[in-house]
Amino acid sequence: MTIRELYGQIGGSYEHAVQIMKKDKMIHKYLLKLADSGVYEKLKAAGESMDPTQLFESAHAMKGVCANLGLDELAETVGTITEEFRPGAVRKLTDAEVKAVLEKAKALYYRAEDGIRDCRDKIEL
Repeated sequence: MTIRELYGQIGGSYEHAVQIMKKDKMIHKYLLKLADSGVYEKLKAAGESMDPTQLFESAHAMKGVCANLGLDELAETVGTITEEFRPGAVRKLTDAEVKAVLEKAKALYYRAEDGIRDCRDKIEL
């Protein structure tokens, strides 16, 4: 399997990732780091406590990583949380709506993580 094929499987933008990372070897390295980083677990914990500071910080970190890796839909989804809890911002979403966004982020993240883990040793570089 190629990195491009993996991106098709996980719903990412290979073109975006290669524009930023330049080489498949770098993309592969950072995809593996994403799957092992615990970044989603921090967002999940923040969502369970609804701690505004933790929601902002964990969503902001996850958004940056996902954007750089071309996981655009996931980056956009957690970006909603980032903007909702940005210091000084006025909240627009109810807690229930925030939880719905977090559920969408969960589904997108696990789709990506499962694909990455399944292909960990099958990528042709």
